[in-house]
Amino acid sequence: MKRQIIEINEEKCNGCGLCIPNCPEGALQIIDGKARLISDLFCDGLGACIGECPEGAIKTVEREAKPYDEAKVMENIIKAGANTIKAHLKHLLDHDQKEFVQQAVAILKEKGIPVPNLHEEKQAPMACGCPGSMAREIQHQEKEETESTNVKLNSELRQWPVQLHLINPNALYLKNADLLIAADCVPFAFANFHQRFVKGKIVINFCPKLDSGIDSYIDKLAEIFKNQDIKTVTIVRMEVPCCGGIEHIVMKALEKAGKALMVRTNVISVNGRII
Repeated sequence: MKRQIIEINEEKCNGCGLCIPNCPEGALQIIDGKARLISDLFCDGLGACIGECPEGAIKTVEREAKPYDEAKVMENIIKAGANTIKAHLKHLLDHDQKEFVQQAVAILKEKGIPVPNLHEEKQAPMACGCPGSMAREIQHQEKEETESTNVKLNSELRQWPVQLHLINPNALYLKNADLLIAADCVPFAFANFHQRFVKGKIVINFCPKLDSGIDSYIDKLAEIFKNQDIKTVTIVRMEVPCCGGIEHIVMKALEKAGKALMVRTNVISVNGRII
C-alpha cells in the first residue's frame, strides 16, 4: 500500500541521534553511524522526528510501505515503561490518530497495564509536524501594577553584534570570555533574561532549527574555542525538541577545536520558567 513514511538522507545524517528519543515507536536506530528506519511496520509517518534533526536529513514521503502495525509497536512501547507509553499515546492524540489510540488502550487493558490520563488538554500541531512548532496560547496570572513592580532595569549586554553569523571570531571581547550561547526565542520567553543570564557574559545567539549554514556555525565556534581561551560556556535554550540542536552544535565545535570545557545548559519552558 502507498502511505506517508519517513525518509532519511544518509548524506546529510551525521548520526547525532537527536531524532531517536522523539520516536517512542522504536522505528529509528543508529546503525553504522547513521539513523536508520528499521521497519516500515513501526513508522506511523507522522514525522515527530523531523523537528529533532539539526541537519534536515529527515522528511516524509509517500511510497509503497507495509501498513503501520500498532500491535507490534506496543510490544516495544510497553517494554520501555510508563513514560514511553504516555509519550506514544500523546503523540497519537496530537495527530488525531484515534483508531491507533483505541488499539493501544485495548492492548494495555488486555495486559492489565494502567492507561495514562488521555484527557489532558492537547495542542494541534502545525503542518510541519514538529512538536516544537505547536501553536498554543500561554496564560499568565495578571498582577496589579504598583510602583514597586515598575522597576527600571538596565541592559547587561557587553558587546555587539550578538548573532553568530555576524560575530568576528577574532574580536577582542571574546578573549578569556564567559560565553552565553542562547537560542533566539529565549529572551522573549524568559522575563529576567539579562539579570539571570546575560550579566557578566559575552552573548552569542542563533536558532539551530531555522538558521542556514549550521556547518559554518560549528566552524566559527570551533575557531572561537580554539583561539580565545574561553573560560566558561553556558547554554540557554527552549524546551522544544528542535532547540536541543544548539547543544549538538556547541559540542561538535568543542570537539573540532580539541577543547574540553564544562558546558552548563539551562532549559526554558514556553511559559517562561527554568526547567
